[in-house]
Amino acid sequence: MPRNTYRPLADELRPTELDDVVGQNHILGEGGLLRRIIESGQIPNMIFYGPSGTGKTTVARIIAEKTNRSLRKLNATTAGLSDIRSIIDELDTMLAPNGILLYLDEIQYFNKKQQQSLLEFIENGSITLIASTTENPYFYVYNAVLSRSTVFEFKSISPREVEGAVQRALRLLSEREGLEARCEPEVVRLVAQGCGGDVRKALNAVELLFAAAPRRDGAVLLTAEDARAVTQRSAMHYDREGDEHFDAVSALMKSLRGSDPDAALHYLARLLEAGDLPGACRRILCSASEDIGLAYPQAVPIVKACVDTALQLGLPEARLPLAEAVLLLATAPKSNSVVMSIDAAMADVRSGKAGPVPRELQNVHADGTGFEREQGYLYPHSFPHHWVRQQYLPDNLKDARYYEYGDNKTEQAARAYWDAIKK
Repeated sequence: MPRNTYRPLADELRPTELDDVVGQNHILGEGGLLRRIIESGQIPNMIFYGPSGTGKTTVARIIAEKTNRSLRKLNATTAGLSDIRSIIDELDTMLAPNGILLYLDEIQYFNKKQQQSLLEFIENGSITLIASTTENPYFYVYNAVLSRSTVFEFKSISPREVEGAVQRALRLLSEREGLEARCEPEVVRLVAQGCGGDVRKALNAVELLFAAAPRRDGAVLLTAEDARAVTQRSAMHYDREGDEHFDAVSALMKSLRGSDPDAALHYLARLLEAGDLPGACRRILCSASEDIGLAYPQAVPIVKACVDTALQLGLPEARLPLAEAVLLLATAPKSNSVVMSIDAAMADVRSGKAGPVPRELQNVHADGTGFEREQGYLYPHSFPHHWVRQQYLPDNLKDARYYEYGDNKTEQAARAYWDAIKK
C-alpha cells in the first residue's frame, strides 16, 4: 500500500479561485485592479508586498493556473544563481511551452547580482516574475527590477474575515474524521483574533487544536482554554529589523506627539510584548526633546530617570516606569521649537554658510599674535541683567534667526523676560 503523506491543512484548504481568497478586497474584489489584470490574461511582472499568510503565494498559483503558465517557485532565503539558471534552461523547451511564471518568495534576500540575473528574461517576457516580500520593496528590491514591476500591497486580514476560514477548517476536519465538532462559543473568535491577520497561522492553530481535543460520544470537544493556549502571543507581527519594528516605534512617537495617551500605551505594549525594550526607550527619550522640548523642559530629566529605572529593572517590571514616561509625554504641553531651530542652524552649516568666528568670540590665546586688534569680548555678567549687546554670529549670518519662541507658557515667559531686557 502507498505510504500516507502528511499534507498541512493550510495547503489542503488553499483557494483555487479568486472568489475564495480571504481578504484583499481592495485589489481582488469586484473591480479591483489586480483582479482585472488576472482576468485579462496579460500578466505583468509584479511584486506582492505584505505580511505572511495574507494570500500572496495563493494568488500566484491562481494566476499560473488561469494563464496556463508553468509555475516555478524559489525561496530567496535558500536559492542561488544555480537555481535561477536551472529555470532559465527550461525556456523554449517542452517543460515551459507558454513561458514560465516564477514566484520568488522573500526577494529581499536576493543580492543585487541575483536579482539582475533575471532582468533580460523578465524584459523579453520569457519569464513573468511575481516576487513577494514582507518588507518594503522600495527599500529592499533593486531599482532595475522595481522599475519593471507593478507593486501590489497585501494587507493583514481582519479577524472577522479569518473566522470564515476557521469555520471551513473545522468542517473539513470533522468530515475527515466523521466526528461532530462541538465548540465552546469563544473558540472561533479566539483563533481568528489570535492569528494576527495570518490565515495560515489560524489554520495551523485549528489543526493543532483539533488534534489535541478530547473525543467523546462521537464528537470532538474544542474548548476556549485550549484555543487560548494554541494562539497565545501569536497575534504579534514583529521583526526587530523589519517594517513591523519601524512601524511600531513610529506609531509610538507619533502618538506621543499627538497627545493620545491611549494610543501611546498601546504601541508601548506592542514593543514590550515583543521584548523590544531598547526600541521603546530610544523613542521615548527622543520625544522628550523633539516634541515636548521647552514647553516642559523638566520632561527630559524625568523621562531619563524612567528609562534608567526601566533598564535597571528589565522586563516585565520595566513596563511601569516606561508607562509613566509615556503618559507624562502624551499629556505634556508640546513644542517643536528645539528641533526646528537646530535643524535650521544645521541646514546653514551644511550649505557652507559658516563664516569666521567673530573676533570678540575667538580664543584669547590669539591676542597679541599678529591680529589687528585685541579680542574685545564683553563679559555679560559684568552688565545689568547679565546681558550686553554684541555680535555672536559670523558676519555673513549676523541677521539669521533660527529659534522662534513656542506659543506655550514656558517659552512665552522667557520671551517676555528677554524682550523687556533687550528692548
